[in-house]
Amino acid sequence: MQQTTSSGTPSGYSETALNREAHSSGVSWAAVLAGAIVAAALSLTLLSLGAGFGLLTLSPWSNAGASASAVDTGAIIWLIVIQIVASGIGGYVAGRLRTKWTAIHTDEVYFRDTAHGFLVWAVAVVVTAAFLGSAATALVGGLATGTEMGGPENAYFVDELFRPAPGVTTAPTENAPAARAEDSAVRGEAAVILANALRQGEAGAADRAYLAQLVSARTGVNQNDATQRVSGVIVQAREAADEARKATARWLLWTFLALLIGAFCASYAATIGGRQRDHMKAI
Repeated sequence: MQQTTSSGTPSGYSETALNREAHSSGVSWAAVLAGAIVAAALSLTLLSLGAGFGLLTLSPWSNAGASASAVDTGAIIWLIVIQIVASGIGGYVAGRLRTKWTAIHTDEVYFRDTAHGFLVWAVAVVVTAAFLGSAATALVGGLATGTEMGGPENAYFVDELFRPAPGVTTAPTENAPAARAEDSAVRGEAAVILANALRQGEAGAADRAYLAQLVSARTGVNQNDATQRVSGVIVQAREAADEARKATARWLLWTFLALLIGAFCASYAATIGGRQRDHMKAI
């Protein structure tokens, strides 16, 4: 049990030290912000490096570039490396720059250093999400691919619907601008129907029949072949959308794990930096 003096002051502590502690903040925000800025800058730098080596570029197509599984593995490893390096250095910087606390128990100093490292990680994540989100998304290459129609991969399915039948060529028309406008309107209508089919999970019979009519009229194939083409394209689009959802979900889970690792590294590195800060001797 801790001894106290007649004035209620714990033994071993002077009233001046306790008064100074009561009026001082337990958080060195300058050190926290400095460490967070360092962590955010390193995160963007390492993102750039990973994107340069192709580690953070993911293609939803199995025959385009590296395989999805290989790219997934490289991206996940690099994401964890980014968190370890950036968060660790940011936490260490905060630990070395924070104010030296006097007349405080060693356990409390250790806790405060840990809290400073965690704050560095939290602020860096918020800063990165708020100000570097667009840049990070561009560097990653649009990993979180949406499932709505309108992207280049979905425009491919629309183009596949309206490919002319073998041996059928499109003759030039006198009113080319009007023909292009009409073709664009038809393709846009087909894209909306496909997007609705993906959202609903299945295309209705009326939508399938209408798409088949459009395909038959624009490509010259018979109605049965047009119906089969529509069914095949819808199946392909649904499979691609499912793969995109799975890849996004898998990436988000690994991102969650990487962020937890970053929080631990920042907290632990801050204790190392704080301990070295307290053990530095004045010259």
